Amino acid sequence: METKDWTPTIRVHALASKVLVVASTRIEGTWAAYCDAVPGDNHEVESIAVLENGGKLMEEVARVLFPIFEELPYAH
Repeated sequence: METKDWTPTIRVHALASKVLVVASTRIEGTWAAYCDAVPGDNHEVESIAVLENGGKLMEEVARVLFPIFEELPYAH
């Protein structure tokens, strides 16, 4: 697979209506999760801002929220 064809896997988890945690895979085969407050109007759109500006979660917390990524290493 060429890198130009790669797209990340993104998952969104709402901790509350105005707090999102968003996880995304990275091209090197790792993943990370980020958390931030959002307006709560459109989680799909707001998740992009969380990935760009949110605080990175500790691996232990991220793994509890996103077990789908259990086989992948967490980005440090």
